[in-house]
Amino acid sequence: MATVPVNKQVTQEEEYLDVLTKTAQKTGISKPRGDVHRDGDYHRAVHVWIYAESTQQLLLQKRAECKDSWPGQWDISSAGHISAGDSSLVTARRELEEELGIALPKDAFELLFVFLQECVVNDGKFINNEYNDVYLVTTREPIPLEAFTLQESEVSAVKYISLEEYRSLLVKEDPDYVPYDVNEQYGQLFEIISKRYKQNAEARALLLQKQLNRYARVSLEAELTGLSNADKEALTLIVKAARIMDQIFLLQVWYSNPSLRHWLELHGDESLLEKSKWMYYLVNKSPWSSLDENEAFLTTADSAVKLLTKATKSVPGWNGVEYRTAFPVVKPPGANFYPPDMDKMEFELWKNSLPEDQKKEATGFFSVIKRKSERILDNSLSASTPGSTADVHDLYIVPYSEEYNNFLSEAADLLHKAGDLASSSSLKKLLHSKADAFLSNDYYDSDIAWMDLDSKLDITIGPYETYEDTIFGYKATFEAFIGVRDDEATAQLKLFGDQLQVLEKNLPMDDVYKSEDVIAAPIRVVQLIYNSGDVKGPQTVAFNLPNDERIVNDRGTSMVMLKNVSEAKFKLILEPIAEACITKEQQKFVDFDSFFTHTICHECCHGIGPHTITLPNGQKSTVRLELQELHSALEEAKADIVGLWALRFLVNKDLLPKTLLKSMYVSFLAGCFRSVRFGLEEAHGKGQALQFNYLFDKGAFVLHHNGAFSVDYEKVEDAVESLSREILTIQARGDKDAANTLLLKYCVMTQPLRNALDKLEAIKVPVDILPDFPIANEILNKSV
Repeated sequence: MATVPVNKQVTQEEEYLDVLTKTAQKTGISKPRGDVHRDGDYHRAVHVWIYAESTQQLLLQKRAECKDSWPGQWDISSAGHISAGDSSLVTARRELEEELGIALPKDAFELLFVFLQECVVNDGKFINNEYNDVYLVTTREPIPLEAFTLQESEVSAVKYISLEEYRSLLVKEDPDYVPYDVNEQYGQLFEIISKRYKQNAEARALLLQKQLNRYARVSLEAELTGLSNADKEALTLIVKAARIMDQIFLLQVWYSNPSLRHWLELHGDESLLEKSKWMYYLVNKSPWSSLDENEAFLTTADSAVKLLTKATKSVPGWNGVEYRTAFPVVKPPGANFYPPDMDKMEFELWKNSLPEDQKKEATGFFSVIKRKSERILDNSLSASTPGSTADVHDLYIVPYSEEYNNFLSEAADLLHKAGDLASSSSLKKLLHSKADAFLSNDYYDSDIAWMDLDSKLDITIGPYETYEDTIFGYKATFEAFIGVRDDEATAQLKLFGDQLQVLEKNLPMDDVYKSEDVIAAPIRVVQLIYNSGDVKGPQTVAFNLPNDERIVNDRGTSMVMLKNVSEAKFKLILEPIAEACITKEQQKFVDFDSFFTHTICHECCHGIGPHTITLPNGQKSTVRLELQELHSALEEAKADIVGLWALRFLVNKDLLPKTLLKSMYVSFLAGCFRSVRFGLEEAHGKGQALQFNYLFDKGAFVLHHNGAFSVDYEKVEDAVESLSREILTIQARGDKDAANTLLLKYCVMTQPLRNALDKLEAIKVPVDILPDFPIANEILNKSV
């Protein structure tokens, strides 16, 4: 074993640890480390393992003889308690640097699992009830032992050992090694690493191809003859700006996501497997599969390799640490909007300490939340630096205009240039105001300009939807939709926007919850020529924006219908679904007009019902803030089911033909199977499962002996109104408990649903479409 330098440190005063309940919740009490182990209090720690791919070895450290537990035994690469008020990932990084002299960025650390260790040693004097966050750092080659600088009070030596040899020593309970039961929780470490390096390349490629084949490729084109030459020039700049939304979105999903994309593209031509990885990544824009409950189809072993030349002390002839940029197997609920180790309690305690204006910013659409301690670690600042973790709270706010400044400055420049060229005054106003908003972080005026847009060239660009933030549903992702307005179809839909106040007045909920100020919603029908940003997996057919409650209250909302996307989905997906899942007698009622009309009503109904609400205690709030992570799924269910109720209402008022009645219900039933296939982790799929199961439970949908479904016309109207009332009332009251109860009961994969989905998979009906954009691609290819 090589000689390793030792880092001698002065003994510090005893650290304090947060005391947890047995279920890992903070009690609000902190105690000295010695007292915690004397009393057997539950607490938190980190385990950091370093794994070398080329040799399939783990790095072990030998615990110092002065340690109060397992002295002189071989153990984890690095480990340590999470001190009171500290966070998990920052602790992991700090421990690795203090104990071994390795300074690594956060994208080197992959959280594998949480391990509860309960044991008693030292004749009962040391009780260890410890929740351990287990991290993996994956390097290409072993780090030379002479590169380490060991902390004398913690570590006496280090060595590499093969994964299998180490596992066998633990199985044998070798006395030289700290014991871990590899047949219980800790066995996951060995299973995860072994599995990811033993996968068959051909089998993986075939699986990825099968996943990719669930999408039907379709070319989406539009007629540009209605555009002026100036608008065509502007279109080129707008498409380039829209492409930047993709770059921002990748970063919003996860911090190592952009480097993963670059790596996969770079290696996409090397083999069938590498090509399959790259192609399926392009569909999902992340390593998590949208159609498979966000199950990871890649691992950190597939990820980008980075070289750090100064992560350790220098060693002659060695370039530095080459590591894999990491991402967790389980998709993080907070995406990259919050620190990955932040929990809800920490956020709420911090938020409640803020002045009112900062509270709004913390829970607003256009900011990310970061750690001061992480900033200090990244900048290698001392603990005495102003803004250090001496503060009570470790979190702080960064506006999007600062966080994504490099991207937004470039996009703003392109939009300003496009605005100078645009022939329409309303399009000019939109492009200039959106460019200004990118840099000011104030999107109010630009969203008003978007609502007032009256242009052949239809543009939506900026941060809007909050689906990625599944921890709270606060933060908006960047996206872009570029289309050409279909003037004839747009004129035909004025009826729906004009009826919103009438629909609001007659909603199936108590009058006290209804608004008197609903404004007619303009509807624009467009032929899509390009989309980017938060458009992954299943493609959207329409959207209702903005989501900002201030604008909804002041001006209402506007709707954009993507007609060529709807037509492609109906032909390639809904028609085959109807043939397979709807009784022959009712298949004739599945038609495009009813499918498209309900989509219109769905978007209209986002604009009615509760938004800004008054809580039982008299406090003003919003549905989004009260329902948090449940809001998106329930809002999608509301728009769907109330949209169905609204169609019936308009038919009864002779504003729509009575011939629509049967077709709208049967087309809706067929559409249930389409949307549920998106998965129960996705807001639309979750909302659709809720509706299908509720209506099936009420007898409105009927399953026949041959496996086909039909609508019971006598029961469906009451069932639709009943569910509409229940959802609207939950939203009006801001009742998160009731929302959770409803979703838990009905948002499940029931056997009737499973049977239908299995049938569709067996006959290979596409789950969704995968659009090509020839017009935009030509523009982008010219600019390369």
